[in-house]
Amino acid sequence: MTEVDGRGQDAVFPEIPAFPEPIHVGRPNIARPEEFLELVAGALDRHWLSNGGPLVSEFERRVAELLGVRHCVAIVNGTIALEIAITALGLSGEVIVPSWTFVATVHALQRHSITPVFADIDPDTHALDPASVRSKITARTSGIIPVHLWGRVAPVDELAEIADEHNLTLLYDAAHAFGVGQGARMVGSFGDAEVLSFHATKFFNTIEGGAIVTNEDEVAERARLLRNFGFAGEDNVISVGTNGKMHEISAAMGLSNLDGLDELVATNRQNYETYIRLVEGLPGLQILPVGNGDRRNYQYVVMLVDDDCPVSRDTLLAGLRRNNILARRYFWPGVHRMEPYRSLQPEAGASLPATEKVSEQVIVLPTGTSVSPDDIHTIVSVLASTISPDE
Repeated sequence: MTEVDGRGQDAVFPEIPAFPEPIHVGRPNIARPEEFLELVAGALDRHWLSNGGPLVSEFERRVAELLGVRHCVAIVNGTIALEIAITALGLSGEVIVPSWTFVATVHALQRHSITPVFADIDPDTHALDPASVRSKITARTSGIIPVHLWGRVAPVDELAEIADEHNLTLLYDAAHAFGVGQGARMVGSFGDAEVLSFHATKFFNTIEGGAIVTNEDEVAERARLLRNFGFAGEDNVISVGTNGKMHEISAAMGLSNLDGLDELVATNRQNYETYIRLVEGLPGLQILPVGNGDRRNYQYVVMLVDDDCPVSRDTLLAGLRRNNILARRYFWPGVHRMEPYRSLQPEAGASLPATEKVSEQVIVLPTGTSVSPDDIHTIVSVLASTISPDE
């Protein structure tokens, strides 16, 4: 089967896919299934499935200990965690945020009538660019939400300096960076608070889940009120709140995966290094370096397709998908080009040249415990044959 590539070449795709069943980005990792089932059985025996059970409490304690923070507030998912953190920190007016992120980061602001102001990224690291952040500050700016993207630590020192200088709240979206550390500090301990995601597609998951981690006692107290309808004890509602509680079954998955965390990271690292070795030499393709921290999670394998590649990024993606390799463009085309932001801020892209360029380069490749080195050899073979079908 032949299609015309966006750069004018003919792309030849096989009639018989390389994988009989789809191989996914973000297929759930389950490190210790037997331990998970034992913990679930205990919850069933106790007849305690939600409302601050012992598994959630133990999960919060262990996450806080791992990250070196005073408080971990477990939440039903990362998006609700963002919304609760935004409220707990009192953000309002305008908040500076990258467009190069998952749309939930920005939706959480919009849903609370806060204007997201899009700043550009560093084209080499894909992290929020401090210089662009400075250029976006106005009298209405109340905070900054940087993202530790791809498990890489954001420029925390520069952003802290900006936040201190302008008296801005600094809330990190750390959905990609659980278990990542820089120097003596772990992601989770920066800024006024950080938000984690434990969605099933993350390398470390609680099936569904998230958390707010902070060293600020008052922020943690407000977050705990907000996640449980504003209850401060039985029959005592003292604020507006929502139902954002993590349940015991999610905590059971989290605890069992914590026990297997090093194994998950080791598998991801092996896969990443295999991709690095095999992709090297393919024209126009590069695997983004995994991170700048001293402790890394290898959660994503991000491939960049530049102008030296004989075929376009989207032709490569089509070649992979025809072979049941469900790679992703991730974040394309940028939140500023999605609704409602495309209509609300139609000129935003003019000040986001790096975001616009990167959005046309990225393919995220499958990794995790369901992907073997042999699978990666096949995936890279498909990439090579899509670039050079006659070889």
